This record gives sequence, C-alpha cells and structure tokens, in this order.
Amino acid sequence: MASMQTRPPAAFRLDDESLVFPETGEDEAFLLDEVEMVGNLPVVSTPVKPRRSPLKVLFWASLGSLVSLGIGLAIANLIEDLFARYAWLGWVGAALAAVFVLTCAVLLAREAIALRRLAKIDELRAQADAVLVSDSRTDGLRVVGDLLSFYASRPATARGRAALERERREIIDGADLVRLAERELMPLLDAEAQRTVAAAAKRVSLVTAVAPRAILDVAVVAAVAVRLIRQIATVYGGRPGTFGFLRLLRHVLTHLALTGGMAAGEGMLDQLVGHGIAAKVSARLGEGVINGVLTARIGLAAIAVCRPLPFAAQRQPTLRDVAGGLFERKAKD
Repeated sequence: MASMQTRPPAAFRLDDESLVFPETGEDEAFLLDEVEMVGNLPVVSTPVKPRRSPLKVLFWASLGSLVSLGIGLAIANLIEDLFARYAWLGWVGAALAAVFVLTCAVLLAREAIALRRLAKIDELRAQADAVLVSDSRTDGLRVVGDLLSFYASRPATARGRAALERERREIIDGADLVRLAERELMPLLDAEAQRTVAAAAKRVSLVTAVAPRAILDVAVVAAVAVRLIRQIATVYGGRPGTFGFLRLLRHVLTHLALTGGMAAGEGMLDQLVGHGIAAKVSARLGEGVINGVLTARIGLAAIAVCRPLPFAAQRQPTLRDVAGGLFERKAKD
C-alpha cells in the first residue's frame, strides 16, 4: 500500500478573515451550521432538524382543503334538498350536520392534544440524551422540571415527584439529575409496562398455539400488538388518538427495524437452546412461543419509544424479562 502523506497540525481562528473556505455541498454546509463559538473555541451544537419540503406541505394542505370543501358542499346540498322536500326534514338534517361538525371539532382537539403529548415525550427523551452527554446542570434542571409537570396528574408518581423535588437542588451534575429523575419516576411505570408486555405475550402464545389457521395467528398478533402499543403509551402518559397511534406505530416499526431484529433473534436462540424447547414441544406449541416472542419484541420497542427518559440509571428490560415465562412453561409441557 502506498504511504499516506500527512501534514503537521496547525492552529487557526475560525473568525480569521484571511481564511478561505472551499465551496461546500449540502452535507458540509450542514456540518458547518452545527459549529458555534464559545469564546475562541468552536463547539458542536445540537444537529438541526431537517426542514419539511414546502411542496409537500402545499400539496397536503391544498388536498385537505379540497376534500373539506367537497364534504361541506355535499352536506349543504343535502340539507337544501331536505328543505325542498319537507321543512321539518331540513331542520333535522341541519341539526345532524351541526352535531357532526361539533363532534369533529372535539375529536380534532383531542387528537391535537394527544399528538402534543407524544411530541413532548420525544422532546423529553431527546433533551435527556443531550444532558447525559453535555452534563449541563441548567439543562438537567429544565428536564426535571418538565418531567414533574408532565406527571403532575399521575398519582402513581406522587412519591417519586416529592423525592425528586427534595433532592434535585442538591445535585450539581446535569447527568446525575437525569439519572435521579429516572430512578424516582420510572420504576413503577417500567414495572407496569413490563407486566403489560408479559401478559400480552402469554395471551398471544396461548391463543396462536390452538388456532386452527395461520391467518388467525396473524390476526391475533396484529390485534394484540395494536392494543399493546396503546397500553404502553398510556402507561407512560402518551394516550394516543388515531393519528397519534399511526405516528407511534411508525416509530415502533422503525425501532424494530433498526435495533429489534438482531436482539430478538439472539434472545430467542438463547432461550430455545438453553431450555431445549425444540426437542420438548410440538411444532404448534413452538409457533405459539415464536408468536409470543414477536409480541414481546413489539412491546419492548414500544417501551423504548414511549418512555420519556433513556435507560441510563435503570437496566433496560430484555426478552428474558418479559417473555421468559413462555419458555419455562413450554419446557415443563
């Protein structure tokens, strides 16, 4: 291999007007946007989120407006036809239209609140991750304050919130504040979420082991997974609506695609080899175990997505924690 030419290190100031930077592409410009100056030292700030395409925003806004106008015009024509036939029938149609509009407004308000809560959870987790790296006490106190406000209405966190209020003034490091918040607020919620996942995995394992058709297996796993994701989001304070659930489902599937597949394979292989399941159960029972493991993996991904804090002070639950009972029961069978 040819030897690489190296240059000795050199010091320079970024605000030196004599420096000439080459033209940057999109990636290089993004990196330069992340550099800020603190005194004379450059530091890297939080990456800027990519902006939405104006064309996409315009497309969906115009399409939504056209659909809304079409529905409104259809309802108006219907009410006019009802009035043309009988006056009382027209008034009934107008009342039903008013109820429909009011119901839609309430549902949209609930969806907006649910989306805001899910976005707040994502924001808290991102801020906590940043504090664990920067160790900023100011940012750590901000995260703790947001968590206390977020869980102010949850009786299950009352004792943890009281302890966190007492102890947060004595902590100097921002990362320790995040870990303290996790130790005080998350254990009860984590335990409830893990119980929910374990119960769903057992239910799927039992039902699919006796289901006569493969299509029923798929339907059972899908239905339980949808309910499980909603339950876990509710445990951590998300309470997703329809649109919020679709967004949450996308996050869960993305998490599974990026991190879940390998972990699921390794954990399942370890359990199967450790208990000798393949030699002790029938093929149908084995399918039930696999479906239960899949449900458990979906639950673990939902915990990682719905939890407002990363796993820093607490141990992250594994497949053995939420689905170990499946293998033990099948081994006895």
